[in-house]
Amino acid sequence: MKGDTQRRRSNVTEKVDNQAEENKYKSKMGLGRYMFRRYSLLKIVFIVGVVYFAVKVWQVLGVPNISNELPPPERKAEVIKWKYSKNSQGLTEMSFQEIINTIKSKQVQKFSRPLTDDEVNTIAKVKGAKLKDLNKVYESSGSLKFKNGRFLLEGKPLRILSGAMHYFRVMPEYWEDRMQKMKDCGLNALETYVAWNLHEDEPGQFNFGGILNIRKYIQTAKKVGLHVILRPGPYICSEWDFGGMPAWLLQDPTMKVRSDHPDYMKAVEKYLGMLIPEIVDLQYSKGGPIIAVQIENEFGSYSSDVGHLKFIKQELVKNGIVEMFFISDGIVNDKSGFQVAPFYDEALPTANFMKYGLGEALFEQIKSISPHFPLVVMEFWSGWFDHWGQPHANPSTKYFASDLESLLQMGASVNFYMFHGGTNFGFMAGANWFNTSTYKSDVTSYDYIAPLNEAGDITPKYEIIRELIRRYEVIPKGLPDLPDLPAISVKGNYGKVVIDQFMQMEDMINSVKPIKMDKPVPMEMLDLGEGTGQNYGFILYRTVIKQGTKLKFTRPVKDRVHVMLNGVEVGLFTWSSSFWEVKVTQDKVTDDNILDILVENHGRVNYVHQGFNRFNEEHKGITGEVLWDGQPIRNWQAYPLQFTEDDMERFNESSKWKIFANWKGITSLYRGTLNINGTPKDTFLNMKGWKKGVAFINGFNLGRYWDEGPQKTLYVPAPVLKPGDNKVVIFELHKASHSIMFEDTPILGAKSSCRYWH
Repeated sequence: MKGDTQRRRSNVTEKVDNQAEENKYKSKMGLGRYMFRRYSLLKIVFIVGVVYFAVKVWQVLGVPNISNELPPPERKAEVIKWKYSKNSQGLTEMSFQEIINTIKSKQVQKFSRPLTDDEVNTIAKVKGAKLKDLNKVYESSGSLKFKNGRFLLEGKPLRILSGAMHYFRVMPEYWEDRMQKMKDCGLNALETYVAWNLHEDEPGQFNFGGILNIRKYIQTAKKVGLHVILRPGPYICSEWDFGGMPAWLLQDPTMKVRSDHPDYMKAVEKYLGMLIPEIVDLQYSKGGPIIAVQIENEFGSYSSDVGHLKFIKQELVKNGIVEMFFISDGIVNDKSGFQVAPFYDEALPTANFMKYGLGEALFEQIKSISPHFPLVVMEFWSGWFDHWGQPHANPSTKYFASDLESLLQMGASVNFYMFHGGTNFGFMAGANWFNTSTYKSDVTSYDYIAPLNEAGDITPKYEIIRELIRRYEVIPKGLPDLPDLPAISVKGNYGKVVIDQFMQMEDMINSVKPIKMDKPVPMEMLDLGEGTGQNYGFILYRTVIKQGTKLKFTRPVKDRVHVMLNGVEVGLFTWSSSFWEVKVTQDKVTDDNILDILVENHGRVNYVHQGFNRFNEEHKGITGEVLWDGQPIRNWQAYPLQFTEDDMERFNESSKWKIFANWKGITSLYRGTLNINGTPKDTFLNMKGWKKGVAFINGFNLGRYWDEGPQKTLYVPAPVLKPGDNKVVIFELHKASHSIMFEDTPILGAKSSCRYWH
């Protein structure tokens, strides 16, 4: 055992010695490699230095740069977007080009708009209807006359090609630009409504300045070289609050608008007596551009009382209108307006429609009245409007092109409604109501999917109209060719604006004088002094109640209602609500409770069918009783929140603004600052992250926003902006974000939710 142990030790010792020798050898080899690497590195550095020095000497000596003789490096090809990619109006670049090529090649478009079975039946009924035989038919004594189905101006044939644009929806700084684009498209006339409710916001107080300077507007049309078709109302529809009639008419509980109600007639007489003298010398016979004037609007769809139409015509004549008179109407309930309210002995009948098949039936009626009547589409609907909470409308552009071609082929005169829609700034967007559906409020944008979009830029429809006019009007008559297409304007992409201050509603209303009342009344019935009530905006009803559990409204409240108890929202109602009660748990009430009911006027209806009294029922706010545990509540205060210029100035000067950090309260004012370097550009305010409210910039009311859509951005025209700081104020009803965005592209409706129509 001892010998084995020694052998093992001997072997171990030998291995250790061998390992030490091997490590010694490796160490020497490693040092050698290190020295070699160091030497090689120094050698490389030296060589690189020499080469660098040689290149510099070469450059100094002026040796030619042969890199200029080499081919440039390959670049990635830029993807050129279709100029209408952000506003395609339902077309692809290929389908758009197909339409344009068909027109240019003088072929007839092969697609025609399909009709529903109901529409086919309607057409048959309208074509088969016998119109009332009046003692005479209308003959124009104005400058614009007609004979054998043609217009004559100074004895020369005239086909009217007109575009609708409303001065009150477009900034005055842009009027001439939009009109020139109409002219460049081949149009020869401008059509406009007149908004009575803006010109006479309070009884007897008239305004014809700024954006309401209709005289300057008409003079601008003459400067550009356009005739003018004037549609002064008093009712205009137009997706405009109350169809252009002033809300203060509703202060009279017996009021019947669009009728021979004495107080209505008296108000109309005063309105026309102030309006017409402003523009009477701008008629064609007096050297101006006005060639035609409409009496009322689509009256046959509402009433059969032609006596009322005679009254309006008499008022127009009394105030000096001498040019051609006309009426316009469409088809409602399988009847034309000419059947319901025959007035073709006093004015030229013209038609309103989108589908050529329906229009053809109206034309058949017009031709049956007199072979001398020209065929006129006073409203050829180029697009359509949107309702809050509904899919974005997008009628087919290819069918629009086909129908327009059919109209031009038959020699009809056409007014494109709209050619440029503009914007329902402020609280002026209207609403629709039909007996077969609910109240539907219109969005702020009036883009209308028109030939010129909301910002005044050309669209695919513009080019299509231009090419069709060239083919059927310019080239056959040997007229000078149309100018090149206008450029699309550059928009401002100003980015994020941080919200830095807020003011709670409680602090807001401290600067508003409350109106005391025993029971709540609608906003039109408030006594704001000098016999005026509230027309637009919001109204806050406040009272104090004792303990209880159930709040009930005996009648629906118009239009959108927030119920708050001690500053906490306990109920929300809209026009679609069917159950108007709020149950309150005991933990939310004390012995004395502040009850706030904030009501938003979302726009008065602008269109009502014949036989319904809805126009005269458009009071906004609380119109019935408010019950608390079954008992009527008394002793109220009302705070009118109209957001007028004076209101906004008072809010801005308030000392109640606080730093906005993480405020999570409801219904407050918020503000931030948009800084602009250089000349301001049109831009679009994106309210993503906010819920619902109204936005202002530099005191200008841009209009309503709502995350229900389809509209997601608000148009901000450059004339309301300025270089430097621009104050943005937002009245938010529910949920505020910490910032807003100013972008260069509008969002009017997601493609996936569009209503593509035939």
